[in-house]
Amino acid sequence: MYEKIVTFIQDTFATKNFIPLHEPRFIGNEKKYLNECIDSTFVSSVGAYVDRFEKEFALHVGSKYAIATVNGTAALHVSLVLMGVEKDDEVITQPLTFIATCNAITYCGAKPIFVDVDKETLGLSPEALNIFLDENAEIKENRCINKRTGKVIKACVPMHTFGHPCKIDEIKAICDIWHISLIEDAAESLGSYYKSKHTGRFGKVGAFSFNGNKIITSGGGGVIVTDDEALAKRAKHITTTAKVPHKWEFVHDEVGFNYRLPNLNAALLVAQLEQVNGFLKNKRGLAKMYEDFFSSIDVMFIKEPKDAISNYWLNAIMLDNKEQRDLFLEYTNANGVMTRPIWTPMNRLEMFKTCQCGDLSNAVYLEERIVNIPSSVRV
Repeated sequence: MYEKIVTFIQDTFATKNFIPLHEPRFIGNEKKYLNECIDSTFVSSVGAYVDRFEKEFALHVGSKYAIATVNGTAALHVSLVLMGVEKDDEVITQPLTFIATCNAITYCGAKPIFVDVDKETLGLSPEALNIFLDENAEIKENRCINKRTGKVIKACVPMHTFGHPCKIDEIKAICDIWHISLIEDAAESLGSYYKSKHTGRFGKVGAFSFNGNKIITSGGGGVIVTDDEALAKRAKHITTTAKVPHKWEFVHDEVGFNYRLPNLNAALLVAQLEQVNGFLKNKRGLAKMYEDFFSSIDVMFIKEPKDAISNYWLNAIMLDNKEQRDLFLEYTNANGVMTRPIWTPMNRLEMFKTCQCGDLSNAVYLEERIVNIPSSVRV
């Protein structure tokens, strides 16, 4: 079976050379805009392409504002700061996520709490969230208090895994009841919609990533989206070192962050965003090919959840058990087809082993079986 899968992937990408998991495609105006940027000499954090990208990205996802950052982790960190997450606060998130989610929480001096995921969406489970809060939390003075630790549960950060939207409206409803701020980690979900609304727009703030393996990329880059003008202004201010605007004076009115996206990177992103609809169409075509193929050999292909339109950023299959997963990973990578398992659950990492957890049965089940397969835009 493994040989048959490798052959299909090689035929699909029309090569017997090494096939990466997800490589970028620079086939539009990238070089043109980069040259214009270089000629302008505005290559750092001030420039026309930064402003242009922020406006065009906000328009694309339907938010009122977009604030560009140097990477997705920075976008998530600042989103947490905007929602008032501080030292000794607690933040609920999912154990199956990229490390950046928990790193950003830790940068604030806060501590993650891990709540289980849904098997259908791979993202945070509203049912598990409800159970955890009912058993462990209480509301005092309009704050959610963890009865076990006595600390404030300030925020909840669900992540749309591999671009598949979680049940974000149900999660938001729960967060509203418990006075918890919802922050969407939409790093992987550009082009994904839940109930006709783009991901990243269900909470007050959402964060996207443009790392080198994302659907659109500038080698790095991130963005915060919001409909709140005051939050947008504060995000722009603290991501640009909290400098008070002045032609020559250097006055900073708080501790800020040097999280500004350089104009060079923004030039790439403007060109990439021009092509995103074509990229998404291409990737949905690839997903359909995978779905048809894997159904013919009785292997489960991870499809978009109910009420969702997924970007199929990283395609994934579910194998029968951990042993089969490991054999598949060994065979494919030895034969020039890059595959990888889902992330190690965050609660198993040394720095998060002491974090509070709910029942994580689904996360354990998925971690032992899920494998990502090549998902690049085909040219």
